[in-house]
Amino acid sequence: MIGRLTGTLVEKNPPQILVDVGGVAYEVDVPMSTFYNLPAAGERVTLHTHLVVREDAHLLYGFGSEAERTAFRQLTKISGVGARTALSVLSGLSVADLAQAVALQEPGRLTKVPGIGKKTAERLLLELKDKLGAGVTTAVGVNRPPPAAADILHALLALGYSDREAAGAVKQLPEGAAVADGIRQALKLLAKA
Repeated sequence: MIGRLTGTLVEKNPPQILVDVGGVAYEVDVPMSTFYNLPAAGERVTLHTHLVVREDAHLLYGFGSEAERTAFRQLTKISGVGARTALSVLSGLSVADLAQAVALQEPGRLTKVPGIGKKTAERLLLELKDKLGAGVTTAVGVNRPPPAAADILHALLALGYSDREAAGAVKQLPEGAAVADGIRQALKLLAKA
């Protein structure tokens, strides 16, 4: 099992990155929450990883924090939830938001994630109820997610918009906008410009 990678970030093509570790480059799929916090290409990066071995492929998933990896592993243990769905959930919600949605049993938060319907959201909440343990919630308190505006700005920059365009669009958003909604609204604003 590959538990952690430390190396040079070579390429960033969401949701996949390429990390060079001692001359061997690993393709790693990461949730968008991790992608937004990556350093620039050419800089060193450390990721917590999870390796999935299938008959036709070996897939490596990377996370910026242990809490994200733990949440990913809990999600993939649920019947019918694969790695892609787990990455979508962690791309649409921070671990703190996921833990809060589970604690409050709020399916509405999960249905905002692309590919998650009402029934799937309810099943996820039921299955995760006692599984997102104290380790995840304690780590969540220590690693607070950055403000939504910063996440939206990073997403727009990753999509190729200039600093000026991205900052201008973020300034026009209503305060307190969720990351996914903020990105959609910012893209609409940029399309009109």
